[in-house]
Amino acid sequence: MLFGIPRETKVGEHRVAITPETASQLTCRNQTVLIQSGAGYGSGFSDDSYRKAGCNIASSAEEVWGSADLVVKVKEPQPCEYGLIREYSALFTFLHLAADLPLAQTLLEKSVLGIAYETVTHTDTRFPILAPMSAIAGQLAVHAAGHHIQRAHGGLGKLISRIDGAPATEVVVIGAGTVGQNSARLALANGANVTLINDTQDRLEQFASENEYFADKLKTVISTPDSVETSAKNADVVIGAVYSPGRRPPVLLKEQQIKKMQQGSVLVDVAVDQGGCFETTHATTYEDPTYTTHGVVHYAVANMPGAVPKTATAALSNATLPYLLQIAELGIVAALKNNEGFAQGVNTFKGNPVDPGLAATMGTTPTPFAA
Repeated sequence: MLFGIPRETKVGEHRVAITPETASQLTCRNQTVLIQSGAGYGSGFSDDSYRKAGCNIASSAEEVWGSADLVVKVKEPQPCEYGLIREYSALFTFLHLAADLPLAQTLLEKSVLGIAYETVTHTDTRFPILAPMSAIAGQLAVHAAGHHIQRAHGGLGKLISRIDGAPATEVVVIGAGTVGQNSARLALANGANVTLINDTQDRLEQFASENEYFADKLKTVISTPDSVETSAKNADVVIGAVYSPGRRPPVLLKEQQIKKMQQGSVLVDVAVDQGGCFETTHATTYEDPTYTTHGVVHYAVANMPGAVPKTATAALSNATLPYLLQIAELGIVAALKNNEGFAQGVNTFKGNPVDPGLAATMGTTPTPFAA
């Protein structure tokens, strides 16, 4: 098996799909790893560190895409890479196809076996590959909000941390999954008042129970259109942290509701990878991370963990390693057939959409994965 690791091309993306340590776990099992020169630089890994792990170094992306049995990436292929994707090839990466139908169509036209990190499931951790990136994004959302709420950056001029004699910052987090819980926990630890909104009571109760120390700062609310609008209207910061597997997320705040928010308040849309959960969201980059609409600062960077590549690459590589080892042992298709949760990651196969969320977005019916 030849595992191909190209250098990431998405703007602001500094992660690499696997660390040298993970690569060595493959090469010591007589697998071939071909990594594009420079792919690891952003995460602090030299070409030589991969050579020492037994990898071969490719001089170009064309060499990687053209040779690999399985291309392993971090983020979805960019338009500049579409021409490199071979027919009947296999790809393992974050795909977010519901928000990127041109890529979805490319993978279908080329009969690519597209395995999406974000829809791989496991009994213990619902989304074991997505989870560590969600935890990072949830924490970065609070850092971003704390930066952009400052007056110098277009915000209303409050400190997200608590200061005696000054009113606490009001942070609303919509969604109590991995992203939302990490955002809420960090905001609480910084001294903010946090309203955590979710569509089910059990997660709210669990979070409140696990964070009793912050009981005087935490409010939990069941999600309804009215509760979301009321909470947002009074908020200094709103973090959108919902996830709908394989689908675009629901729109939680309409434009008319955003118009009612405080001037200089901050919206952070962590769901932007899947299309965004605020009506006024459009994806941004770390080069130009914000824009202001109706006086509200919008932060919608589509690859937030890319800002902390040393942390994020290590966490991602650790999460994907078990699946790569299964592929090394059994082959791609057999590994998927042997692991139902892994097979949930299949989004496209033999020219058909397999993931139900993707199929619904494309207005068709899913084709069950079958080799």
